[in-house]
Amino acid sequence: MLFLFKILSRLPLVWVHRLGALAGALVYLASPRYRRNLQENMRAAAPDANLFWSAAMEAGKQSLELSHIWMKSQEEANAQIVEVTGREHVAAAKAAGRGVLFLTPHLGCFEITAQYCAIFGDLTVLYRPPRQKSLQRMILAGRQRPGLHLAPADLSGVRALIKALKKGKSVGMLPDQAPKAGEGVWLHFFGRPAYTMTLAARLSETGASVLMVWGERLPQGRGYRLHYRPPEQAITGDTHARAQQINHEIERLIRLCPTQYLWGYNRYKGRPDAETSAGLERTSDA
Repeated sequence: MLFLFKILSRLPLVWVHRLGALAGALVYLASPRYRRNLQENMRAAAPDANLFWSAAMEAGKQSLELSHIWMKSQEEANAQIVEVTGREHVAAAKAAGRGVLFLTPHLGCFEITAQYCAIFGDLTVLYRPPRQKSLQRMILAGRQRPGLHLAPADLSGVRALIKALKKGKSVGMLPDQAPKAGEGVWLHFFGRPAYTMTLAARLSETGASVLMVWGERLPQGRGYRLHYRPPEQAITGDTHARAQQINHEIERLIRLCPTQYLWGYNRYKGRPDAETSAGLERTSDA
Protein backbone atom coordinates (compact mmCIF):
# COMPACT_ATOMS: atom_id res chain seq x y z
CA MET A 1 0.00 0.00 0.00
CA LEU A 2 2.81 2.41 0.88
CA PHE A 3 4.54 1.72 -2.44
CA LEU A 4 1.28 2.19 -4.35
CA PHE A 5 0.52 5.48 -2.59
CA LYS A 6 4.01 6.79 -3.33
CA ILE A 7 3.44 6.16 -7.02
CA LEU A 8 -0.06 7.66 -6.97
CA SER A 9 1.15 10.76 -5.13
CA ARG A 10 3.39 11.56 -8.11
CA LEU A 11 0.56 11.36 -10.63
CA PRO A 12 -1.70 14.32 -11.42
CA LEU A 13 -4.89 14.27 -9.35
CA VAL A 14 -6.98 13.84 -12.51
CA TRP A 15 -5.29 10.47 -13.20
CA VAL A 16 -5.62 9.39 -9.58
CA HIS A 17 -9.35 10.09 -9.78
CA ARG A 18 -9.66 8.26 -13.10
CA LEU A 19 -7.92 5.20 -11.67
CA GLY A 20 -10.06 5.49 -8.54
CA ALA A 21 -13.25 5.63 -10.59
CA LEU A 22 -12.18 2.50 -12.47
CA ALA A 23 -11.33 0.71 -9.23
CA GLY A 24 -14.66 1.71 -7.68
CA ALA A 25 -16.59 0.47 -10.72
CA LEU A 26 -14.74 -2.86 -10.68
CA VAL A 27 -15.48 -3.42 -6.98
CA TYR A 28 -19.13 -2.54 -7.56
CA LEU A 29 -19.30 -5.00 -10.46
CA ALA A 30 -17.40 -7.81 -8.72
CA SER A 31 -19.00 -7.73 -5.27
CA PRO A 32 -22.75 -8.48 -5.13
CA ARG A 33 -22.79 -7.83 -1.39
CA TYR A 34 -21.18 -4.40 -1.72
CA ARG A 35 -23.43 -3.55 -4.65
CA ARG A 36 -26.55 -4.56 -2.71
CA ASN A 37 -25.52 -2.60 0.40
CA LEU A 38 -24.72 0.52 -1.61
CA GLN A 39 -28.05 0.41 -3.42
CA GLU A 40 -30.10 -0.23 -0.28
CA ASN A 41 -28.34 2.48 1.70
CA MET A 42 -28.57 5.02 -1.11
CA ARG A 43 -32.20 4.58 -2.14
CA ALA A 44 -33.64 6.62 0.73
CA ALA A 45 -31.60 9.69 -0.23
CA ALA A 46 -31.18 9.23 -3.98
CA PRO A 47 -33.52 6.58 -5.41
CA ASP A 48 -32.36 7.22 -8.99
CA ALA A 49 -30.62 3.97 -9.99
CA ASN A 50 -28.54 5.90 -12.53
CA LEU A 51 -26.60 7.38 -9.60
CA PHE A 52 -25.48 4.04 -8.14
CA TRP A 53 -22.57 3.62 -10.53
CA SER A 54 -21.47 7.21 -9.95
CA ALA A 55 -21.49 6.66 -6.19
CA ALA A 56 -19.34 3.55 -6.57
CA MET A 57 -16.83 5.42 -8.73
CA GLU A 58 -16.71 8.34 -6.29
CA ALA A 59 -15.96 5.86 -3.49
CA GLY A 60 -13.04 4.57 -5.54
CA LYS A 61 -11.76 8.11 -6.00
CA GLN A 62 -11.99 8.67 -2.25
CA SER A 63 -9.77 5.67 -1.56
CA LEU A 64 -6.99 6.55 -3.96
CA GLU A 65 -6.98 10.33 -3.44
CA LEU A 66 -5.66 9.73 0.08
CA SER A 67 -2.26 9.42 -1.59
CA HIS A 68 -2.48 13.12 -2.49
CA ILE A 69 -3.13 14.02 1.14
CA TRP A 70 -1.14 11.63 3.31
CA MET A 71 1.94 11.51 1.05
CA LYS A 72 2.21 15.28 0.59
CA SER A 73 2.98 18.14 2.92
CA GLN A 74 0.14 20.01 4.57
CA GLU A 75 0.75 22.97 2.27
CA GLU A 76 0.67 20.76 -0.84
CA ALA A 77 -2.47 18.98 0.31
CA ASN A 78 -4.28 22.24 1.07
CA ALA A 79 -3.16 23.73 -2.25
CA GLN A 80 -5.59 21.30 -3.91
CA ILE A 81 -8.48 23.24 -2.34
CA VAL A 82 -9.37 25.72 -5.06
CA GLU A 83 -12.38 27.34 -3.40
CA VAL A 84 -13.77 27.81 0.11
CA THR A 85 -17.37 28.80 0.79
CA GLY A 86 -18.67 29.92 4.16
CA ARG A 87 -15.33 30.94 5.56
CA GLU A 88 -17.09 33.85 7.24
CA HIS A 89 -18.87 31.34 9.48
CA VAL A 90 -15.50 30.15 10.80
CA ALA A 91 -14.44 33.73 11.46
CA ALA A 92 -17.69 34.41 13.34
CA ALA A 93 -17.33 31.23 15.40
CA LYS A 94 -13.77 32.12 16.32
CA ALA A 95 -14.77 35.68 17.20
CA ALA A 96 -17.40 34.33 19.60
CA GLY A 97 -14.56 33.15 21.81
CA ARG A 98 -15.93 29.65 22.29
CA GLY A 99 -14.62 26.33 21.08
CA VAL A 100 -15.52 25.29 17.54
CA LEU A 101 -16.86 21.82 16.73
CA PHE A 102 -16.30 20.97 13.06
CA LEU A 103 -18.55 18.08 11.98
CA THR A 104 -17.56 16.33 8.76
CA PRO A 105 -19.61 13.38 7.46
CA HIS A 106 -18.26 10.70 5.13
CA LEU A 107 -18.98 13.01 2.21
CA GLY A 108 -16.57 14.00 -0.54
CA CYS A 109 -12.93 14.22 0.49
CA PHE A 110 -13.40 14.17 4.25
CA GLU A 111 -9.68 13.66 4.94
CA ILE A 112 -8.75 17.05 3.56
CA THR A 113 -11.15 18.99 5.77
CA ALA A 114 -9.10 18.47 8.94
CA GLN A 115 -5.94 19.50 7.09
CA TYR A 116 -7.53 22.81 6.16
CA CYS A 117 -9.40 23.43 9.42
CA ALA A 118 -6.08 23.29 11.27
CA ILE A 119 -4.95 26.52 9.62
CA PHE A 120 -7.53 28.37 11.75
CA GLY A 121 -5.79 27.26 14.95
CA ASP A 122 -5.18 24.09 16.94
CA LEU A 123 -7.52 21.27 15.93
CA THR A 124 -7.90 18.00 17.83
CA VAL A 125 -9.36 14.88 16.20
CA LEU A 126 -9.85 11.32 17.40
CA TYR A 127 -7.58 8.64 15.98
CA ARG A 128 -8.07 4.87 15.99
CA PRO A 129 -5.04 2.88 14.75
CA PRO A 130 -5.69 0.80 11.61
CA ARG A 131 -6.03 -2.96 11.85
CA GLN A 132 -3.01 -3.29 9.57
CA LYS A 133 -0.12 -2.01 11.65
CA SER A 134 1.99 -1.58 8.51
CA LEU A 135 -0.28 1.33 7.52
CA GLN A 136 0.01 3.17 10.82
CA ARG A 137 3.21 5.06 10.03
CA MET A 138 1.82 6.33 6.71
CA ILE A 139 -1.49 7.42 8.25
CA LEU A 140 0.17 9.11 11.22
CA ALA A 141 2.54 10.97 8.91
CA GLY A 142 -0.44 12.14 6.86
CA ARG A 143 -2.52 13.25 9.84
CA GLN A 144 0.00 14.61 12.35
CA ARG A 145 0.47 18.10 10.96
CA PRO A 146 1.26 21.50 12.45
CA GLY A 147 -1.82 22.53 14.42
CA LEU A 148 -3.47 19.12 13.93
CA HIS A 149 -3.44 16.96 17.05
CA LEU A 150 -4.54 13.34 17.39
CA ALA A 151 -6.32 12.00 20.45
CA PRO A 152 -6.83 8.26 21.07
CA ALA A 153 -10.32 6.92 20.44
CA ASP A 154 -10.95 6.10 24.08
CA LEU A 155 -12.06 7.85 27.26
CA SER A 156 -8.81 9.80 27.53
CA GLY A 157 -9.31 11.05 23.97
CA VAL A 158 -12.86 12.16 24.71
CA ARG A 159 -11.56 14.09 27.71
CA ALA A 160 -8.96 15.72 25.45
CA LEU A 161 -11.71 16.86 23.06
CA ILE A 162 -13.81 18.34 25.86
CA LYS A 163 -10.75 20.05 27.34
CA ALA A 164 -9.84 21.57 23.97
CA LEU A 165 -13.35 22.95 23.45
CA LYS A 166 -13.52 24.42 26.93
CA LYS A 167 -10.21 26.18 26.21
CA GLY A 168 -11.77 27.79 23.15
CA LYS A 169 -9.94 25.55 20.66
CA SER A 170 -11.32 23.45 17.83
CA VAL A 171 -12.31 19.82 17.49
CA GLY A 172 -13.06 17.89 14.32
CA MET A 173 -14.90 14.62 13.99
CA LEU A 174 -16.97 12.33 11.77
CA PRO A 175 -20.45 12.46 13.34
CA ASP A 176 -21.79 9.61 11.18
CA GLN A 177 -19.18 7.10 12.27
CA ALA A 178 -20.83 3.94 13.59
CA PRO A 179 -20.08 3.66 17.34
CA LYS A 180 -19.21 0.51 19.22
CA ALA A 181 -21.97 -1.45 20.94
CA GLY A 182 -23.20 0.45 23.98
CA GLU A 183 -21.76 3.77 22.81
CA GLY A 184 -24.63 4.96 20.63
CA VAL A 185 -28.39 5.20 20.28
CA TRP A 186 -30.83 4.16 17.54
CA LEU A 187 -32.07 7.24 15.71
CA HIS A 188 -33.52 8.10 12.32
CA PHE A 189 -31.20 8.51 9.34
CA PHE A 190 -33.03 8.95 6.04
CA GLY A 191 -36.10 7.40 7.63
CA ARG A 192 -34.40 4.21 8.82
CA PRO A 193 -33.05 3.31 12.27
CA ALA A 194 -29.29 3.87 12.35
CA TYR A 195 -27.01 3.26 15.31
CA THR A 196 -25.80 6.79 15.97
CA MET A 197 -22.92 8.12 18.03
CA THR A 198 -23.75 10.48 20.87
CA LEU A 199 -20.26 11.94 21.23
CA ALA A 200 -20.81 14.76 18.73
CA ALA A 201 -24.05 15.69 20.53
CA ARG A 202 -22.31 15.62 23.91
CA LEU A 203 -19.53 17.83 22.63
CA SER A 204 -22.10 20.34 21.41
CA GLU A 205 -23.32 20.57 25.01
CA THR A 206 -20.05 22.29 25.97
CA GLY A 207 -21.36 25.49 24.39
CA ALA A 208 -19.06 25.18 21.39
CA SER A 209 -20.03 26.70 18.05
CA VAL A 210 -21.05 23.90 15.67
CA LEU A 211 -20.12 24.06 11.99
CA MET A 212 -20.77 21.48 9.30
CA VAL A 213 -17.95 21.14 6.78
CA TRP A 214 -17.33 18.95 3.76
CA GLY A 215 -14.88 18.82 0.87
CA GLU A 216 -16.59 18.60 -2.51
CA ARG A 217 -14.61 16.62 -5.06
CA LEU A 218 -14.54 18.60 -8.30
CA PRO A 219 -14.70 16.87 -11.70
CA GLN A 220 -11.72 16.30 -13.97
CA GLY A 221 -9.27 16.34 -11.06
CA ARG A 222 -9.64 20.10 -10.60
CA GLY A 223 -9.28 19.79 -6.83
CA TYR A 224 -11.75 20.43 -4.04
CA ARG A 225 -14.28 23.01 -2.93
CA LEU A 226 -14.59 23.28 0.85
CA HIS A 227 -18.00 24.15 2.31
CA TYR A 228 -18.55 25.57 5.81
CA ARG A 229 -22.09 26.10 7.04
CA PRO A 230 -23.78 26.41 10.42
CA PRO A 231 -26.63 23.98 11.18
CA GLU A 232 -29.92 25.08 9.64
CA GLN A 233 -31.49 24.59 13.07
CA ALA A 234 -29.66 25.26 16.33
CA ILE A 235 -28.43 22.08 18.03
CA THR A 236 -30.39 22.09 21.29
CA GLY A 237 -32.17 19.81 23.75
CA ASP A 238 -30.92 16.69 25.48
CA THR A 239 -28.22 14.42 24.08
CA HIS A 240 -30.63 12.26 22.07
CA ALA A 241 -32.38 15.27 20.57
CA ARG A 242 -29.05 16.82 19.60
CA ALA A 243 -27.85 13.58 18.02
CA GLN A 244 -31.03 13.36 15.95
CA GLN A 245 -30.66 16.99 14.85
CA ILE A 246 -27.07 16.26 13.77
CA ASN A 247 -28.33 13.30 11.72
CA HIS A 248 -30.77 15.65 9.98
CA GLU A 249 -27.96 18.13 9.26
CA ILE A 250 -25.91 15.33 7.71
CA GLU A 251 -28.89 14.37 5.55
CA ARG A 252 -29.13 17.96 4.27
CA LEU A 253 -25.47 17.92 3.23
CA ILE A 254 -25.75 14.53 1.54
CA ARG A 255 -28.73 15.66 -0.54
CA LEU A 256 -26.52 18.39 -2.01
CA CYS A 257 -24.24 15.76 -3.55
CA PRO A 258 -25.53 12.22 -2.90
CA THR A 259 -23.05 10.44 -5.16
CA GLN A 260 -20.12 11.61 -3.04
CA TYR A 261 -21.38 10.07 0.19
CA LEU A 262 -19.63 6.86 1.22
CA TRP A 263 -22.70 4.63 0.94
CA GLY A 264 -20.62 1.51 1.37
CA TYR A 265 -20.03 2.64 4.95
CA ASN A 266 -22.98 0.87 6.53
CA ARG A 267 -24.88 3.10 8.99
CA TYR A 268 -27.59 0.47 9.30
CA LYS A 269 -25.67 -2.43 10.85
CA GLY A 270 -27.66 -4.51 13.34
CA ARG A 271 -31.23 -4.00 14.40
CA PRO A 272 -32.81 -2.00 17.24
CA ASP A 273 -34.70 -3.94 19.88
CA ALA A 274 -38.49 -3.78 20.11
CA GLU A 275 -38.50 -1.06 22.77
CA THR A 276 -36.14 1.14 20.77
CA SER A 277 -38.15 0.58 17.57
CA ALA A 278 -41.31 1.68 19.37
CA GLY A 279 -39.55 4.82 20.58
CA LEU A 280 -38.42 5.60 17.05
CA GLU A 281 -41.97 5.23 15.76
CA ARG A 282 -43.28 7.59 18.42
CA THR A 283 -40.60 10.11 17.48
CA SER A 284 -41.57 9.79 13.82
CA ASP A 285 -45.27 10.23 14.59
CA ALA A 286 -44.51 13.33 16.65
